[in-house]
Amino acid sequence: MPYKFEKMMPFFSVIIPLYNKEDHIKGTIKSVLNQEFKDFEVIIVNDGSTDESLKKIETLIDNRFKIINQDNQGVSHARNIGIAESKGSYIALLDADDFWYENHLSDLKKLIKRFPEAGLFCNNYEISYNNKLIKPATFNFEYNNYPMIIKDYFKSSIINSIAWTSSVAFTKESFIRIGKFNLKLRTGQDIDLWIRYALKYAIAFSPKISMRYHNFDINSLSKTEYNYERYNLVNNYAEEEETNNSLKKYLDINRYAIAIRCFLNNEKTLYKKLKKEIDYKNLNSKQRILLMLPKPILITIKWFQKILIDKKIYLTAYK
Repeated sequence: MPYKFEKMMPFFSVIIPLYNKEDHIKGTIKSVLNQEFKDFEVIIVNDGSTDESLKKIETLIDNRFKIINQDNQGVSHARNIGIAESKGSYIALLDADDFWYENHLSDLKKLIKRFPEAGLFCNNYEISYNNKLIKPATFNFEYNNYPMIIKDYFKSSIINSIAWTSSVAFTKESFIRIGKFNLKLRTGQDIDLWIRYALKYAIAFSPKISMRYHNFDINSLSKTEYNYERYNLVNNYAEEEETNNSLKKYLDINRYAIAIRCFLNNEKTLYKKLKKEIDYKNLNSKQRILLMLPKPILITIKWFQKILIDKKIYLTAYK
């Protein structure tokens, strides 16, 4: 029997950008349908998929779902379109290869009701590095079992980010006010959005894990031109970081990550530029050492990291 949904304004609008995720989308949609909290609509923006993604879910969706088809224009455009079409009081983002546990929306609602003054609401999450290794996200602050307002978002997010795309909720009004997803960025669009939220609004956090993020491409290198976009992203906040030490440290750690990518991709000019702009006091000892290593050793370290992940061991330079 189809789910009866008559409210004109659901509490949540779930926005799912979809591009060639036929191996994951069915599980993602099932995780939405299994939510304890049922007052939601789902907007799937099919961003020019060429596989069987939509066919995989046609027997699952009900009248709470709306599908928008468009030519491939990128995930930021897809999310912006989905949010523009939403009717819910709050937006909950979900990537087409991530997974929500049953408590996700109910815990977000509790967080919203507890801290209505906040602008961004974040549930805790876990990270799947492969089919063998799943670990809770690691944050740079102490917390217990109680929801809270994050005192220092940037300091707290220098290992894993407090906000993750499939773990957050916000209002359409606040999203429009801070400028939506930046269409000029093909990578790091979510990081850019969370920075803008953290500079303007209080960030609420619920410590109970409610979603799983799939990070199977941890050892991959992105396209070379994306590193220039990453560089532009962090330097968009040059003025703000002059008076915000936590933001400066957060951005320097991002500069470190971009520099490592540039070095491995033979982008020597950008690599040297980044190294000059980093305040090395903001890096830990492992990160400073890695920036000085020759390329063959870095490649060997990344290969060794992958071997360890296959053995259910995860080592990182971020702590």
